[in-house]
Amino acid sequence: MNSFTLIQMEYLLKGMGWTIVLSLISFILGSMGGFGVMLARVSRFASVRFMTSVFIQIIQGIPLLVLLFIVYFGVGIFGLNVLPLTAASIALMIYVSAFLGEIWRGSVESIQKTQWEASECLGLSRWQSLLLVIIPQAVKLSLPSTVGFLVQVIKSTSLASIVGFVELTRAGQIINNSLFQPFLVFALVGLLYFCLCYPLSLWSRIMERKLNVGNR
Repeated sequence: MNSFTLIQMEYLLKGMGWTIVLSLISFILGSMGGFGVMLARVSRFASVRFMTSVFIQIIQGIPLLVLLFIVYFGVGIFGLNVLPLTAASIALMIYVSAFLGEIWRGSVESIQKTQWEASECLGLSRWQSLLLVIIPQAVKLSLPSTVGFLVQVIKSTSLASIVGFVELTRAGQIINNSLFQPFLVFALVGLLYFCLCYPLSLWSRIMERKLNVGNR
């Protein structure tokens, strides 16, 4: 039985780096998509709200693993070959946009209607009221939930290994296939995920107490 060496540890850290890259790409693109979803969900037009609601229900009703398969193999139907990183980023972006859109929509709709009325009294349009008055308040409310969801995104990147992307979990699998020491290898993988996620979880709890969201 081979022993665990610094070479294997370096490989795990490289996989950890790709986990961070995929998480950042997914969260940044998903945040932009989520902002658009949020705007559509609070639109004045019922048809826009309905179509966006259908999109959210579909994405939230499909397991992320299945969504990864759909994106990775679905693009191939059109004769296009996509890199595992690209397919994983697209799938996670869609997944993140649906969930963040709902988180942010709830925060926007939780703002008291008197804030909208006060904005109208100041002569602001609906768009100006949303950008200048409502969203700054909603950001404070949604920040803990948003950071908490980021933790879930980081852990969800482990599913990207199913389409051949070598992130932290896949790196652990490859190392274990050569060492046959699953307890040691995956204990280290779990520890590295903990190092990524725990600071964010701690920050989320600190921000929740600091912003006094629960007692609003």
